Amino acid sequence: MVWSSSLHMPHPDSVPAPPESPSDPDGHSPTGLESAGSSPPAPQRHTGLHCIEKHLRAAFKSLGYFVGSHPWWFLFTPLLFSTGLGSGFYFLIAQTSNSIEEQFTPLDGPAKMERKYIQETFPRNGTEFSSIRMTTDGTYATLIAATDTNILSVESLQEIIELDFQIKRMKVQLANGTFDYSDVCALVNGRCSSNTILDLINYDAYNINSINLTFPWYDSDYGSLPLFTNLGNVELNINSSIVQSAEAIHLFYYLETDKATADIWLESFLTLLSNQSTSLQVSYSTSMSMQKEFEKSPGSVIFLFSITYTTAIIFSVGSCWRSDNVRTKVWVALCGVLSTGLAILSGFGELLLLEQPFVMTAASCPFMLLGIGLDDMFIMISCWQRTRVLDSVPSRLSQTYSEAAVSITITSITDALALFLGYTSPFGSVKSFCLYAGVSVVFCYLYSITFLGACMALNGQREAGNRHWFTCMKVPEDLPSSHSKVFSVCCIGGRYNRMTEKEAGEPMSYFFERFYGPFLTHKLIKAFVLVIYAAYLAVSLFGCLTIKEGLDIRNLALDDSYIIDFYQSQKQYFSEYSFNVMVAVKQPFPYWDEEEYEKLHTCILAFENLPYVNSTQAWFLVFQQYTNETSLNLTTHESFKNSLSQFLGLYPMFKQDINLTENYEIQASRFFIQTLDRTAVKDAMVGLRMTTDACPIDLLVYHPVFIYYDQFTVVTDTAIQTIMIAVVVMLGIALIMIPNLICCISVAFAICSVVVGVAGFMSLWGVNLDSISLINLVMCIGFSVDFSAHITYAFVSSPKSDANKRAIDSLAQLGFPILQGALSTILGVVVLSMSGSYIFRTFFKIVFLVISFGLVHGLVFLPVFLSLVGTFGLNFR
Repeated sequence: MVWSSSLHMPHPDSVPAPPESPSDPDGHSPTGLESAGSSPPAPQRHTGLHCIEKHLRAAFKSLGYFVGSHPWWFLFTPLLFSTGLGSGFYFLIAQTSNSIEEQFTPLDGPAKMERKYIQETFPRNGTEFSSIRMTTDGTYATLIAATDTNILSVESLQEIIELDFQIKRMKVQLANGTFDYSDVCALVNGRCSSNTILDLINYDAYNINSINLTFPWYDSDYGSLPLFTNLGNVELNINSSIVQSAEAIHLFYYLETDKATADIWLESFLTLLSNQSTSLQVSYSTSMSMQKEFEKSPGSVIFLFSITYTTAIIFSVGSCWRSDNVRTKVWVALCGVLSTGLAILSGFGELLLLEQPFVMTAASCPFMLLGIGLDDMFIMISCWQRTRVLDSVPSRLSQTYSEAAVSITITSITDALALFLGYTSPFGSVKSFCLYAGVSVVFCYLYSITFLGACMALNGQREAGNRHWFTCMKVPEDLPSSHSKVFSVCCIGGRYNRMTEKEAGEPMSYFFERFYGPFLTHKLIKAFVLVIYAAYLAVSLFGCLTIKEGLDIRNLALDDSYIIDFYQSQKQYFSEYSFNVMVAVKQPFPYWDEEEYEKLHTCILAFENLPYVNSTQAWFLVFQQYTNETSLNLTTHESFKNSLSQFLGLYPMFKQDINLTENYEIQASRFFIQTLDRTAVKDAMVGLRMTTDACPIDLLVYHPVFIYYDQFTVVTDTAIQTIMIAVVVMLGIALIMIPNLICCISVAFAICSVVVGVAGFMSLWGVNLDSISLINLVMCIGFSVDFSAHITYAFVSSPKSDANKRAIDSLAQLGFPILQGALSTILGVVVLSMSGSYIFRTFFKIVFLVISFGLVHGLVFLPVFLSLVGTFGLNFR
């Protein structure tokens, strides 16, 4: 990616400074191609940790000579090695772990511990189903029928009743026969659980005219019934709670979770609803829909991956194409793409062999790795072109490695370490992505200095024999007098600069040195750049302040999924009332003691005083009403137990809310509070937990959605912590590899600036701070180092005395490689913008922002800032 392409660092000890041209006192050659055709003058040597770089260069120089002398070994060994590791893909399906809860919720979230307590303390009664008492989402099918007029009209209700009848009488095929809803439904008093609104009209649409429905609660012989779960967008009569009309009806069909036939019935439900024809607007979903739709996401980008690789091959060949039929690097470009493919095959295959879970988010790794591999290739080709043509192939590759390999090593270390640091995330999806990407980056690096180097050596042997890139036949260097000019286009090649004995330089380097550099360092342009940077920073900070936290579960489905319509209908018609939260009293409590009971009543009032709490439903409130009506005595412990026994006999459903011993001693109990959708879900959950902590009684609040909402409480802290640790580590690496104070300050500046920009603009682009975007923020830490460290090092290494000329010199050396690498990376991910998956679109958006801002910092902001610092006379040596 751009980060590795920006690493054209001259060896500060091996290249003597050439004399300045008499025609240019500033040291520019008359041709203006000094930076493209020769290595820059050496800076003064650094002391201390600089010896690390020196020894690395010496080691890679020897490795390059060895690879150049034995290219076939280094060509076939990676091929065989990657083939062996690639066998791990046989276990891909078995190792795939796409459980939404496991991968997109905090591994140690508080709600998971709360759920464990509820499940152990209040075990579910299979014969007395209650949706509000479920500790998980359960197994169910659901639909929303809506109309623009009144859903409670006789005509609409008839259609709904008919649809309900079809669902319940739907025959589902099984190996040993057929079954219907009554065979798999959740039971209440021996009957299938039903929908309140249909029960009230006794499944006869005309009965709606003879019943006065009250909202949100309907008082019946069986107690208060919550109509807000069934009716949406209700309009009431003036000054009363009687329902006049409604726009939507929500129906639920709960199943027994321990029956294997439940999934088959749910599939049949989806088939039935997808083929249903009705005048109503019907949207539907099931408990397994989100998981099934989420698992479709990888398949949606398979064809995009083929487009990406085709584009990468075309771009690589186009970038490495030369009009010279001998010096062109077409085969090296193709091998660079192949080298990245081998790295992906090896990295993924190895982890699959080691039984590491593969999560769908890791499917975006190849798009990122392709850019990294191509950038390594670009820098190695660039360094090869600066070697002497007449030297032997091992010598040329040795010199290439001495300049390129250290640069590639630095970028690979920063990229891999940033990813491995992300493995400490509490989200399984982040851990999987970072592990697969980090290991693949390591393989990408290893294959770049082995397989790709061997390909360059073999290509160098062809060049040394002055052979055609396609036919491998020897061709003349100059056009013979007996041939036409057309012959020169495809049948000659091998020219080089006879004075420098090097290949011709890149025209873009000339552009950066002679045009762009002087333009950027003009005083007025500098002032304009400062204004642009101030605007960039202001917009970025504004975006950071408005960023939203947490992953909207709806974003895990593809854009064209049927459940998107369901969630939209749910938001449109049933957004007023939110979840019904369990509140567990975790201690034995003397409900018969008025003083102690008052403490519990105070806690209930604290909950009800919250702006997003609507009402409380509790067994002890109903019990108190029952004892008042029957004049039972509750002043003693024994009388309380006797009365409780009678009460539970009449209301067996409440047995699920009380943890009783054989002697009717209450060890724990629970009640419920109904919430409203009047605040952010994070604030509601945190507020309920704070209210619980403030109560003098040991309480616990829980709802199944808290499992997913826990991400809101940790994602920001995790992002900040990971970024801070990564910044410190990246600075340490920069200090070790390039020990210069200005470099380190520039690295710190660029990292902070790019991260703030990415975080701010991703918010303005509609991307939340969640486990998916966190992956990409971790990546951009490593990439930011590469953008800044090496262009700054080129600046401080320049022999020029004037700060502006230093900036021009660094741009001449690095401008084109940075631009080339940026384009390769963007081309690697741009097809993801067409994906129907939020996950892959988010990956594209953030990588695009990282590359764009890194490019602007490297080619615009940093050269200007460094030239301004140099203007004040700061010593860079």
